Amino acid sequence: MFAVIKTGGKQYRVAAEDVLQVAKVKGDPGEIIQFGEVLVVGGDNVTLGAPMVAGASVAAEVLEQGRGPKIIAFKKRRRKNSRRKRGHRQEFTLIRVTEILTDGATPTKTARPKAERKPQPAAEAAAAAEEADTDVAATKAPKAKAKPTAARKPARAPAKKPEKPKSGGKGKKK
Repeated sequence: MFAVIKTGGKQYRVAAEDVLQVAKVKGDPGEIIQFGEVLVVGGDNVTLGAPMVAGASVAAEVLEQGRGPKIIAFKKRRRKNSRRKRGHRQEFTLIRVTEILTDGATPTKTARPKAERKPQPAAEAAAAAEEADTDVAATKAPKAKAKPTAARKPARAPAKKPEKPKSGGKGKKK
């Protein structure tokens, strides 16, 4: 089954489990969003919208909110000493289509819960840090000594420029 959706002024042909990059839409990573502007629903029997298919929507999970590569807009007017340089990074949302819904159905899949870090108790954290310090100190090799300064080559003196012969000057001859 596939659908054609409209978002961000563009149209996309999507199927379940498709990953695509669309213009920025609101939503945090892991959240489920719905696209209500469905133009075509296809599969065994194709349903064309006039202009939208009634009761159809596409559910998708937000994977990432990001920004595209930097695009430089450089304008120059020749012989006018006029130029302008601007940079721009377009924002996008990376989504994964979870399901295509018809007849006003709601999404069955929910957002995945975020994995929470369990804080270590203070006593265990201090003991773990102490063990790490002693292990690192035992495994460090002593540093190699630097060469004595007498073994190094002496610095070169800068070369003198040859003197220019003095001339009578650059005036007119009499």
